Amino acid sequence: MRIEVTPADVAASRYAISPLGEAVWALRVHTGQHAVPGLAPWVARTRSVFERLRRDQPAVGALMALLRRGGYNADFIQPPPDGIGRSFAEELAVVRATPLGQARDELSRNLVGLRTPPAYARRIYDSPDVVDRLADAIEASWATLVQPDWPRLRAVLERDLVHRAGRLLAYGWGAAVADLDPRLRWVSGGGLGAIEVADRDPRSYSLGGQGLLFIPTVFGMMINYVEPPWPFAIVYRASGVAELLGPPDPGRPEDALDRLVGRSRAAVLRALALPATTSQLVVQLGMSLGGVGDHLSVLRDAGLITRVRSGRSVRYRRTPLGDALAEN
Repeated sequence: MRIEVTPADVAASRYAISPLGEAVWALRVHTGQHAVPGLAPWVARTRSVFERLRRDQPAVGALMALLRRGGYNADFIQPPPDGIGRSFAEELAVVRATPLGQARDELSRNLVGLRTPPAYARRIYDSPDVVDRLADAIEASWATLVQPDWPRLRAVLERDLVHRAGRLLAYGWGAAVADLDPRLRWVSGGGLGAIEVADRDPRSYSLGGQGLLFIPTVFGMMINYVEPPWPFAIVYRASGVAELLGPPDPGRPEDALDRLVGRSRAAVLRALALPATTSQLVVQLGMSLGGVGDHLSVLRDAGLITRVRSGRSVRYRRTPLGDALAEN
């Protein structure tokens, strides 16, 4: 595939976050459709929740039966966001507003070439409320798999998109596309250029001044949107995610920071690469509430972390001195 761009498309391009997309991608990770390096601790931590969700919500199984790699997936299930500030509820409202005719057309196309889905799933696809039932499945997946970790995940995604947007504005398309995915490359030529995607689509598309929507993802992989009514968009894997979703590797060799402050206290300091609450650190690191609290108190007294209030929550974040110790 070739996506042709002009200098005018730089100003029109934008970056966005999709909490709904993360909910669908989280299901894909649990189905084993793709593996994200470093997410094994998160999969293990949420496996029992996922199994209960699949058992209690038949529509989740019907949704999972649609998801596949290397083929068409119904667009209305995972529409790209139209702005950085969209909440999960706002994105889900877009899904629920899908006309039944459109949903049926996209589901029929989705099912071509798939293994015959289970009878219960086919009944859901044929039901007059199929859009709401699949939306309910996405909502349940969000509430159980993603929402508990969302403050930290959103911080990772926001950090990534700010970095990428700055590169696009400062250095142009080549810098924006670099390192997004091995299957993407920028080809320049005069006043025009193109993003080439190594996939099965031989066609060329022109942004025509509409710009490109970049969407970082935690649980997902590179996909693109090039068909109406959606904007031209590329989903790409954000950096700096895996170490924030699970406990540290017990087999990792001891380093200088471990010897200086102790292995457990060093794990807490490393985990604060992004702000976190005490309860988030307890879940991530597998430590007791009292243990995490004691470590936070010592690190704070040493000037390595500080407390910041966000609404009703108190989050801890590293100071510049804490960053220097943790990252060396």
